[in-house]
Amino acid sequence: MSKIAKLFKGSSSSSKHHRSRGGPSPQEAIHKLRETEEMLTKKQDYLEKRIEQELMIAKKNGTKNKRAALQALKRKKRLEQQLTQIDGTLSTIEFQREALENSHTNTEVLKNMGFAAKAMKQVHENMDIDKIDDLMQDITEQQDVAREISEVISGPYGETFDEDELLAELEELEQEELEDNMKSMGGLPSVPSSKLPSAGPSHRASAKKRVEEEDDMRMLESWAT
Repeated sequence: MSKIAKLFKGSSSSSKHHRSRGGPSPQEAIHKLRETEEMLTKKQDYLEKRIEQELMIAKKNGTKNKRAALQALKRKKRLEQQLTQIDGTLSTIEFQREALENSHTNTEVLKNMGFAAKAMKQVHENMDIDKIDDLMQDITEQQDVAREISEVISGPYGETFDEDELLAELEELEQEELEDNMKSMGGLPSVPSSKLPSAGPSHRASAKKRVEEEDDMRMLESWAT
């Protein structure tokens, strides 16, 4: 058997072994992708330093040794190509890792939601809708009974009367009392028919004199100021 056949046979058996195990878990795959990212990031740092070194060599030999400068620039170009390839590979790996992480998160969320749904179903299995309906009806009936009892207790006890009739009767009694008082006082007082005496001449003269004196005092005060 050739070496190539042995190689394919070995790879086939190993792949069957992996398939029999069911494949890696999401955590294992995410871990492997992170390790690959770290390795490529270190390779990036190494290539960037090499590019700087080759650029310094090219600058140093630009006028002294043109051949050495060209070789340095060629190495720099090859290193830049590798760096570009690593950048693309890193982007692909990051996208794959993020997609795997999101899928794993969604799987865990769905798993927990299913667990909660089973718990809720188990709780509801112990509940009878008919019994719950009967219980609520009993509660409503008891509340109505309690309300009726409260109304009976707080209501007036004994005979009840019309309050409007009582107020009308009270008003009649007050009117009768007022009329009796008026009769006992002899009715309303009479208005005098004779005119009141008017002020005499002496009273008018004294008032006029008092006004003149007040005018004189005000005039003196204005001169003093």
